[in-house]
Amino acid sequence: MARINLLPWREQLREERKKEFMTVLVLIIIFAGGLVFLGDRFLNGKIDHQNARNEFLQKEITLLEARIKEIEQLQARRTQLLDRMKIIQDLQGNRPIIVRVFDELARTLPDGVHFDSLGMQGPTISIKGRAESNSRVSNLMRQMDASDWLTSPNLTAVRAVTSGGLDQANVFELSVKQTEPSAGTAGEKQP
Repeated sequence: MARINLLPWREQLREERKKEFMTVLVLIIIFAGGLVFLGDRFLNGKIDHQNARNEFLQKEITLLEARIKEIEQLQARRTQLLDRMKIIQDLQGNRPIIVRVFDELARTLPDGVHFDSLGMQGPTISIKGRAESNSRVSNLMRQMDASDWLTSPNLTAVRAVTSGGLDQANVFELSVKQTEPSAGTAGEKQP
């Protein structure tokens, strides 16, 4: 009987299959590496694109914040200007009233009474002065109470002060409220 050796044929077939397997394995590894590389490039491109968008948004936010600060400064400046305009308008409107109040203070001042200082906070006028006697201070308060422009005189303090030998004076402090007369009353008393 003839002896046939099948081992080299099997070994050759095994070697060919092994080479094919290695070739396919290398091709799969190269293909997988290419896919991973392309996926990485794609994702990095997306990340770079999103970072560029974020930077653009950040720049725009910075610009808008600067504009908002500028608008707030302009609004604050506008408010200051409006307040100044209101104060000026109030002063312009009250100018005749203040003159009238000073005129009324001079008219109500009896002989023998002198004002040392005047102060005004809101409608209240604080007066410090000297009088020859307490009756002259009382007369001053009655005349202020009778005035259309002054009301509610309130005597805070009266002190007798002697300066020198025979001169005696009463130092007084009083407050009075400034009011505006009604239209009919103011029209009657104006010269």
